[in-house]
Amino acid sequence: MAPKRERVVRMSVEQPLWRALTAYRLLTMVYAVLLFASAYKDFVRPWLAAGYLAALAVWTPATLRRVAGAARCTRGFLAADLAVALVGIALTPLADTHARIQAGGPTLPSIWTAGSVLAFALKGGWRWAGIASTFVAVANIAIHGGDPTRDTLHNVLLVWVASIALGYVVEVARASEATLARALEIEAATRERERLARDIHDGVLQVLAMVQRRGTELGGEAAELGRMAGEQEVALRSLVSSGLVRPSRVSRDEALGALVDTYEVEEPGADGGEVDLRSLLAPHAGSRVSFAEPGTPVPLPVPAARELAAAVGAALDNVRKHAGEGASAWILVEDWGDEVIVTVRDDGPGIPAGRLDQAEGEGRMGVALSIRGRLRDLGGSAELVSVPGQGTEVELKVPRGRTQ
Repeated sequence: MAPKRERVVRMSVEQPLWRALTAYRLLTMVYAVLLFASAYKDFVRPWLAAGYLAALAVWTPATLRRVAGAARCTRGFLAADLAVALVGIALTPLADTHARIQAGGPTLPSIWTAGSVLAFALKGGWRWAGIASTFVAVANIAIHGGDPTRDTLHNVLLVWVASIALGYVVEVARASEATLARALEIEAATRERERLARDIHDGVLQVLAMVQRRGTELGGEAAELGRMAGEQEVALRSLVSSGLVRPSRVSRDEALGALVDTYEVEEPGADGGEVDLRSLLAPHAGSRVSFAEPGTPVPLPVPAARELAAAVGAALDNVRKHAGEGASAWILVEDWGDEVIVTVRDDGPGIPAGRLDQAEGEGRMGVALSIRGRLRDLGGSAELVSVPGQGTEVELKVPRGRTQ
């Protein structure tokens, strides 16, 4: 197998938001400490407030790496971080005076609490943000005895709306990055095809074309050699035009942005993983077999791709056997996302009505076993339409998610 070559392109709208969150947490922690220091004498239990803020001053710098990106910001950390904020809110009535609280005074963590909620928004989107901000809202209302001030309601609503809006923006950004990654993949595939076309056109294809021309001119056995060279030239051109680039994979670490990997094509026969169906069907192309394919890879699990390619081969064998060597055939590959459809059509004389049932009764099971049986095992279907005098069409459907 040829060594892989990899090109990586990263894009991230999200990462700057994580950096801003780390700065926000540090600044708001300092703000909460200074706010307490300025009103130290007004607290009923200043030692309790000082103890909490000291813990907050340790927790915030120690967890900066956790909020530097989505990968390290786990669900467990988010829950613990929100718990720190809720504990600070719950301790406020014990440390501060009732009058200050009812007048709309700040809680012990103050606006640091919003940083915890925003981390939920960046990690899990607007739904996670809505859940976290609801917990904070309930805690703030509870310390006011169920009768919050207008400023408290305003602050709670502001955090709730801002966090949900940020979560929604993050989800849209991730979807946009995935779309951009797909566009870059298509561009990379196009450039690779162009490079291969240039290299091969200057060498192998020219030699095959010359052998075809000279064989036709010489006649006899040389003509047959020329015909075979012509078929190989068509097949090779089809391979060159096909996308030999595997599908892109979006990074599991959303903070790193969309990730595009481009590789040289892998050996189709390798076990496990997925293979581009086009690479298995392209060799069928020839002077009388046209191959039409999407411009991007059609990945399928290796066993499913092999069975589908074998069914296509069986359909082409039937074309050669029943329509004659002079018949033309067409292979069309369509990728609809949830299923892959391969259509094989010929311009032969067609199949008389009832002929397939008669063949099965006589023990000739080519269509029943080689084609329909394979597709049935894959959870798909094979439909055959034939009109006498107008050729035959076989439509093979394989659903994704059910193939093994």
